[in-house]
Amino acid sequence: MKKIIAIAIILMSMGCKQSQKVTNNDMTKTKSEQTAKATPFIWEGANLYFLLTDRFNNADTSNDLNFNRTKTPGKLRGFEGGDLKGVTQKINEGYFTDLGINALWMTPIVEQIHDGTDEGTGVSYGFHGYWAKDWTNLDPNFGTMEDLKALVHAAHSKGIRVLLDAVVNHTGPVTEKDPVWPDEWVRTNPQCAYDNYENTVTCTLVKNLPDIKTESNDEVELPPQLVEKWKAEGRYEQEVDELDAFFKRTGYPRAPRFYIMKWLSDYITDFGIDGYRVDTVKHTEAYVWQEFREICDAAFVEFKRNNPDKVLDDNGFYLVGEVYNYGISAEKAFDFGDKKVNYFDKAFNSLINFESKWNVAQQTKEQVFKRYSDVLHSGLKGYGLLNYLSSHDDGQPFDPERKKPFETGTLLLLTPGTSQVYYGDESARSLKIEGTQGDATLRSNMNWEAIANDKKTKTILAHWQKLGQFRANHPAVGAGKHQMLTEVPYVFSRMYSKGDFKDEVVIVLDAKKGRKIVDVFNVFKDGTNLRDAYSNKQVTVENGKVTIDSEFSIALFEKI
Repeated sequence: MKKIIAIAIILMSMGCKQSQKVTNNDMTKTKSEQTAKATPFIWEGANLYFLLTDRFNNADTSNDLNFNRTKTPGKLRGFEGGDLKGVTQKINEGYFTDLGINALWMTPIVEQIHDGTDEGTGVSYGFHGYWAKDWTNLDPNFGTMEDLKALVHAAHSKGIRVLLDAVVNHTGPVTEKDPVWPDEWVRTNPQCAYDNYENTVTCTLVKNLPDIKTESNDEVELPPQLVEKWKAEGRYEQEVDELDAFFKRTGYPRAPRFYIMKWLSDYITDFGIDGYRVDTVKHTEAYVWQEFREICDAAFVEFKRNNPDKVLDDNGFYLVGEVYNYGISAEKAFDFGDKKVNYFDKAFNSLINFESKWNVAQQTKEQVFKRYSDVLHSGLKGYGLLNYLSSHDDGQPFDPERKKPFETGTLLLLTPGTSQVYYGDESARSLKIEGTQGDATLRSNMNWEAIANDKKTKTILAHWQKLGQFRANHPAVGAGKHQMLTEVPYVFSRMYSKGDFKDEVVIVLDAKKGRKIVDVFNVFKDGTNLRDAYSNKQVTVENGKVTIDSEFSIALFEKI
């Protein structure tokens, strides 16, 4: 990969977060807006937006067709045109800032296999990004290295961290245009049975998805198809020189996994990305992720050393893992049946919580909020959870019919932990697309037209924006300790402190509309002026209570 140094010029103070959007007509700034720059960014309470790069926004139609990908795909199984420029456009327009997003995760953007496959669902291309052909290059359907550099610059200038998606476990499928990698690199059988540790790790996930031999320490040569490709592109010598320097510096063997880790770490040193979401974690030996952690950390230190003017804060590199079916109930130990593995150990900061959608559907808000807070401040203290209610490959989302978009926003954004907003959650993008098969129905194009023109969609979006901005401005929401104050109406506090920083909020849910009296005792002292970030009304604490008259059943109280 050609070394390109990201040119992001950080426009915010070190460690700052975005403030709420203020129009020119606003004469008085809120407490959130006045102090946002002093608010530290906390991964454990971040508001993270997850999008399929190909399905979010198409800002450059000139790159919509590459490598003669002209076969007619199954419904929503081909490239639709979304690209990095489209994401950057929305960053610059303030879409994510208005939504309170302070971290952005995109599906893999490396070059995908050139051909399509057909496994009974119609022709499928690698639009999703998980079928790598060349980890050192971006797929032209997504954009160029310059486009990625511009995206990271734009995001960082607004206090938004950038996560790319790392795939170490497998290559893309084998096709006529995409030959299998050498036997020293991959296995093509057996297919995983998933009934124990060995049958989950040393096998192929599905048919025709070659499995990288991540357990091997044997030195291997570059795949001949990659050598041929790089020579045709005029960058073979440069890539080999970089690999030679990497292996000499680190002392790692030239084993398959270390080639891939080197290629992925280049995106850290070249662009200053802030983290990786790591794919198919449990299908690779646990120690591999400890090695990946070391390589990523070293790359992040190198980037910060070489680019002191682009350092956002003193947070380390962030790794969040996809351990399929991991949930909060497991705390640190994922159980394979015959073996338990702690993926937090010297590896991941956080794991995706596959349990959250069931918890919020089957338990009361207080049961969920208290349990999550208790676990995150005890068994998982120092680590995090990434909660979601819908995603790109989960066929059983919390609200498949999008009948409860307001409740979805409330539950997701107020549950302790890091929130994962799947693109279109905030606008009720349909998850039921006629004519699709399998997970394609979850991956429709972003519904920008509805956001622009549909009144109900705008109302839904406004709800997510208020909650999202409140979460972004207050680390206590996601990372603080939860305490119920009253059961009816349901009132609770969240408190967070780190060093000299202290954050306290009181939240009201399921209250009657109109005039309501809210207990805020033991949180805010008498005489304290508060603002309800939902209704934008101000109140003063008297006798441990506040009285507010609003048309909403929810209130988000913060100090002014």
